Amino acid sequence: MKHRQWLVMFGAGLLFLSLLLFTIHYLIFQDIHHILIYTIHDIAFLPIEVLLVTIVIHSMLESQNLQQKLEKLNIVIGAFYSSVGVQLLRTFSRYDPNLGKVRADLLVSSSWKAADFKQHQKNITQYLFMVDIHQVDLYELKELLLTHEDFLLRILENPVMLEHELFTDVLRAVSHLTEELKNRNDITTLPESDLAHLQGDIKRAYSQMTRSWLEYMQYQQTNYPYLFSLAVRTNPFAEHPDVCVRE
Repeated sequence: MKHRQWLVMFGAGLLFLSLLLFTIHYLIFQDIHHILIYTIHDIAFLPIEVLLVTIVIHSMLESQNLQQKLEKLNIVIGAFYSSVGVQLLRTFSRYDPNLGKVRADLLVSSSWKAADFKQHQKNITQYLFMVDIHQVDLYELKELLLTHEDFLLRILENPVMLEHELFTDVLRAVSHLTEELKNRNDITTLPESDLAHLQGDIKRAYSQMTRSWLEYMQYQQTNYPYLFSLAVRTNPFAEHPDVCVRE
């Protein structure tokens, strides 16, 4: 309310100042005809000025601001996959009995173009992700997630996350899985019904992370080739990843 009152007072002050200047101009030159000509001329130019200032310039500034937000967002996404995301994907994919159906869509290559990424994204969107819960070392998974729990919470608190719906869903899914495992004191004697519930939580995190990871790989290839090169060599879906650069 105070902000609005200040704007009204500021606007009224500008109008009064303009009227005062017109009055001084008339008192000095006694030429109402000259005043009207330039007044109408300025009013006629006003729509063009509004177009330039509020649409063109504002759009340019907004686009630049969005680009800066996306840069910050992708730094956070990169930190997530470097610290815990790739390790989680490697764990989940290891126990996916049907991964062979889409492994080729996840073995990212430097030769891929935008159309390739688009097609592979489409393919994995149609894939039903699966994890054999009986093969997963839940204790090891729990320890991994709890080790990075504070890191995940800090990322979720970052307001820039609102700009990326898919990655926000990734964080929520991983954080939920962390909470589920955290609240189970003994995960070695869980009934089948509870294992099935955890399997659903893992599948949710696994599928969302994979789509987000592939999208981030495309971003790296376009903007940071040196990061992309390392990510390709440490691909969590490769059967035998090799970090060494070989000809």
